[in-house]
Amino acid sequence: MPAKKVKSDSSYGADSITVLEGLEPVRKRPGMYIGTTGPDGLHHLIWEVFDNGRDEAMSGYADDIEVALLPNNRIRVVDNGRGIPVDKHKKTGVSALETIMTTLHAGGKFDHDSYKVSGGLHGVGVSVVNALSTYVRAEVHNATGRYFQEYSIGKKKAAVKKVGTTKKRGTIITFEPDPTIFSTIEFNYKRIITHLRQQAYLVKGMRLTILDLREVDEKKLDLTNGVFYARELTLNAPSMTFYFEGGLRSLITFYNQHEKPVHKNIFYCEKEDVDENVVSVEVALQYVDDITSHITGFANNIHTPEGGTHLTGFKTALTRSLNAYGRKAGLIKEKEENFTGDDVLEGLTAVISVKLREIQFEGQTKAKLGSVEAQSAVQSVFNEFFSTFLEEHPDDAKAIINKSILALKARKAAKAAKDSVLRKGALDGMTLPGKLADCQTRKAHESELFIVEGDSAGGSAKMGRDRRTQAILPLRGKILNVERARLDRMLSSDSIKDLVVALGTAIGDVFDIEKLRYHKIIIATDADVDGAHIRTLLLTLFFRHFPKVIDGGYLYIAQPPLYKISRGKEVHYAYIEEEKAQVLKAMGVKGDIEPDTMGDDEASVPEEEEEETVKAKSTKVNIQRYKGLGEMNPEELWETSMNPENRVLKQVTVEDAEDAHDVFNTLMGTDVVARRLFIQSNAKLAQLDI
Repeated sequence: MPAKKVKSDSSYGADSITVLEGLEPVRKRPGMYIGTTGPDGLHHLIWEVFDNGRDEAMSGYADDIEVALLPNNRIRVVDNGRGIPVDKHKKTGVSALETIMTTLHAGGKFDHDSYKVSGGLHGVGVSVVNALSTYVRAEVHNATGRYFQEYSIGKKKAAVKKVGTTKKRGTIITFEPDPTIFSTIEFNYKRIITHLRQQAYLVKGMRLTILDLREVDEKKLDLTNGVFYARELTLNAPSMTFYFEGGLRSLITFYNQHEKPVHKNIFYCEKEDVDENVVSVEVALQYVDDITSHITGFANNIHTPEGGTHLTGFKTALTRSLNAYGRKAGLIKEKEENFTGDDVLEGLTAVISVKLREIQFEGQTKAKLGSVEAQSAVQSVFNEFFSTFLEEHPDDAKAIINKSILALKARKAAKAAKDSVLRKGALDGMTLPGKLADCQTRKAHESELFIVEGDSAGGSAKMGRDRRTQAILPLRGKILNVERARLDRMLSSDSIKDLVVALGTAIGDVFDIEKLRYHKIIIATDADVDGAHIRTLLLTLFFRHFPKVIDGGYLYIAQPPLYKISRGKEVHYAYIEEEKAQVLKAMGVKGDIEPDTMGDDEASVPEEEEEETVKAKSTKVNIQRYKGLGEMNPEELWETSMNPENRVLKQVTVEDAEDAHDVFNTLMGTDVVARRLFIQSNAKLAQLDI
């Protein structure tokens, strides 16, 4: 076989190699440094600047941080730490402040003498913010005076300038993101509060203030004339201040504010200098009357939503400690089996925080801790302190053990129910539910499953669908609220059991996303209160038991039209009120729409269709208001809601799992007071269909 001829190119030489200098790499590939140029990346700029002040607080040099949202999309972050050094840097020959602000991988966080622990160990923080901002001002207050320097897109405007003396100590960073980098510049005050509140819990004794000054007259906001904290000015603007002496204890109390505790005392432990790399291990937990667990991990104050070695060590020690104490105290009988990891996690709210000198994350997003030392450190520290807690608080210990015993019994019942569902599918040759009208293709990426409300809509959908790729599963009435239901009770519901079998993934610990039979699962319910309730119940089911279906982008909500507008053979569908107005305007209808005198007898028009007839250019325009999919004939349903060429689908995503957990817990849980307060607080945001 002749050798393959390799192409040659004499033009490829040293001149072909691009060298990006200074902060150019950040502007060229911003996603590599902040993850995305969408809202997440935009807010990440705040976290990067805030982390510098927080690290000063973690090291004991600061205790008061302020974050202010200013007009013109500017953010101002102040800390009362040591202040960024302003003296000349030996290697760069310019001020250390300028070096830190304009050079990648320059900072004090690589030196353990300056920072024993830091979240921002990549050393790119504030310089990346500088690179991605049209304006940055750094102001430093230290023993030698007050200094400032300004920058634009990562480059200094002038040298560091001293502007006087000061009694303050700390650093002020003000920045304005570059609109050519970010898709939209819109900071979310609630999102900022949520993130920074969490940080305040993690650093005991740190005062944290967030101000929203975006609507304040700019003439009152001259913050360059020596004003340190913006709160020193007399301004009528939204603000929040957080200060927690209790640390993780306070965070557990916050998480469980709408829950019923199983035991009185919150467990808490902290140990410093565990080994050469692990600076500290801190754990707090409390069990509540719930069937889900809420475990949050932090590494150097960075939230690790995907867990990691610190959570693995915690779970191992928790299971061993409860089994050991349960046997010793006679609470677990001799013939009974030990608890599994799932048994001891039921109803648990826990926070695990580790701090390491050298930290390793899996992946660029820091979502999972990879440092192996964290596992053994957390395991040994937690086991020691929790075993002592159980001995010293026998009533609490008994309540926790009894909670786990109930979970063990429920697990056995759930396994029997789950095996029954799986066995039915396996023994019947994967027999699918009788109500399911399946599609012909067996290729998951082509297949769509419509979950529709009621037999009427199901009948129209079955007749109007594309049989090759579209499957229909009608539900009769409202499914079980699974927020507080165990697996065995869930699977006793025919509707849920049918859905589990139809999806093909199984459920619980044997769930397998690779076996998902449809890559588009579309919830199609009526546009009324009952339809919204059924949709919410289904979303609860998917969020709690099929989260990977949501994460994979497979779950959608159908958006059927609100109106059918026709004139003769001309037919239009409107999905929102504004679209209805546009269609009528295009048809020549002017002013208010009034029913034709021949049609104002309400009895002559079916109530559910709410038809209106208006005159335009001597031709009647008929407006039909849809309230249910079952009102549509198969052709209408196909054309408006099922035809991929015309339909409108909303993809279900989870931007913040913590917020989503709280919302589902509030709306679908058992705390009536919390639900009423939520409804009262958000009533004005509701879109009523009257």
